[in-house]
Amino acid sequence: MNGRTTAEYETVRVSPDPLTTVALGRCLAGLLEPGDVLLLRGPLGSGKTTLAQGIAEGLGAAPATSPTFVLIQEYPGGRLPVYHIDLYRVESEVEAWTLGLTDYFYGDGVCLVEWPERGAALMPGDAAVIEIEFLDDEGRRLTFRATGPRSAELLRRFDEQC
Repeated sequence: MNGRTTAEYETVRVSPDPLTTVALGRCLAGLLEPGDVLLLRGPLGSGKTTLAQGIAEGLGAAPATSPTFVLIQEYPGGRLPVYHIDLYRVESEVEAWTLGLTDYFYGDGVCLVEWPERGAALMPGDAAVIEIEFLDDEGRRLTFRATGPRSAELLRRFDEQC
């Protein structure tokens, strides 16, 4: 996002069901470090929150729920705190700015941002973008893209271990 791409890396996974999506999230969680930001993109019902549930579970944090009405849900208690941000109901980047997102992005936890395009100018220049698409047979395609060197290294390790 922000037009700054200093490292490119992409990998794709196919998930035939929600249990597989949760398992991918758990595996990815084992590789996350403080300050990692994951931008979760896809249509309603595609599995963004399901993936977030797997990540929170993999980090040993409180169970994740859809934060749509809360906007930012914090899941403490795990190896790293998880900040689950849902910008679906945000009407403008100015409104997104008032949420103090940068405090979360550069803090001590992991940020999971659903609907990041609603605050695109505020997204960090180095994040892993996870695009979730419906497949004809009811499965999902998850495309993981790096936008910088840190996220590229994360996705390389994800490719090796998950």
